[in-house]
Amino acid sequence: MTLPLDTSTLPARPARAADRRVRARHIWFLNSAFDRIGFDTALERIVRRDPERPFAFVVTPNVDHLVRLSRGGELAPLYAQAWLTVCDSRVLELIAAFSGEEVEVTPGSDLTAALFEHAIDPAEPVVVIGGDGDVIEGVTARFGLKDVRWHQPPMGLRTNPEAVAECAAFVAANPARFVFLCVGSPQQEMIAAACIERGDCTGVGLCVGASLDFLSGKTQRAPQWMQSARLEWLHRLLEEPKRMWRRYLVDGPQVLLIWWEWRRARAKLRAFEKSFSARLGA
Repeated sequence: MTLPLDTSTLPARPARAADRRVRARHIWFLNSAFDRIGFDTALERIVRRDPERPFAFVVTPNVDHLVRLSRGGELAPLYAQAWLTVCDSRVLELIAAFSGEEVEVTPGSDLTAALFEHAIDPAEPVVVIGGDGDVIEGVTARFGLKDVRWHQPPMGLRTNPEAVAECAAFVAANPARFVFLCVGSPQQEMIAAACIERGDCTGVGLCVGASLDFLSGKTQRAPQWMQSARLEWLHRLLEEPKRMWRRYLVDGPQVLLIWWEWRRARAKLRAFEKSFSARLGA
């Protein structure tokens, strides 16, 4: 049984300014190609996707991800395999708006919460990779889940291809509509790519990091006013300073340099297009 998606209970989202059908599917902003969809459309596409279709996955880039993408490495080719790419960061949304670009925000934690609250039948199987026993117990109890299939991989997953393969094998052996990959980036994207490579996995994988920690009550999410003020990063920094200080105080600000370089490249491209158009019209 699949619960009907009741979008009337979801938080109101800004109306889209233009008809998406006449625009490109993606927008290239900084180091990622974001899908031109809002929260409600992303949620609907995920819920409506045929669970028997081959495995596909969703990524939710934030500032930290874009900084790491700028350094090269394994993350870019992993992101290139994603079915949907939606913006997790209200800070990125603000930077995009300041640049005259429309990048709608779809926080992974909000997406995860909406799936559990509005789409997942308590009796259907749900697969979780990562987390700990308290998180699984908390989410199971909160939503009355009857069939949670949990796999806890070992530490050091990023440098352990055998463990990554075991995660993908678990997904294949436990078919479900939704597979929550909660082992951090790029480990969760590595597992998603391994699921695609196997060829026998189904469902939708969601690379959503600590989202289940919030739903279980293990970690407190920022209050709504801080989320609206784009200060959720500050809340996490204050809650976990030893773990988060480098991400938010050292690595995160580098997005401003990435943004500056992107603006310069965009200006050069537009100047070239204008010059080329003028020559064609001469």
